[in-house]
Amino acid sequence: MSTTETSPPATAAAAPAPGPTVPRVRRPRPQVMSVTPAAAERVKALIDGRGKPTAGIRIGVRTKGCSGMSYTLEFADAQQPMDEVVEAGGIKLLIDPKASLFLIGTEMDYEEEKLKSGFVFRNPNEKGRCGCGESFHV
Repeated sequence: MSTTETSPPATAAAAPAPGPTVPRVRRPRPQVMSVTPAAAERVKALIDGRGKPTAGIRIGVRTKGCSGMSYTLEFADAQQPMDEVVEAGGIKLLIDPKASLFLIGTEMDYEEEKLKSGFVFRNPNEKGRCGCGESFHV
């Protein structure tokens, strides 16, 4: 009986020769949301009037209302490890990680009218709002 040697199968492409690696340049991540100057001034006034140290304002989304979801704002005593941070106009907004997906591209504004005043969220992801304007759905 004769023995024959077999060679390993040929590969389609040869592996690149080892050499210096060029680090990937990462472009800065865009902010989740933007803040108008009017909203920044109002947030600044709220934080100044609180009377105790504040890390910023935490913005979130929760299930509520007739359309399904509503925006939440609360004072944040400390920044959480997974918070998305938006800094604009001298203020810091801390975005709840569970809300980031719903807030991408949103503009936060503050409006004062004769009969009402408050924060307004212009969210391009919204598919509709309830009649009273307190809740939305995506």
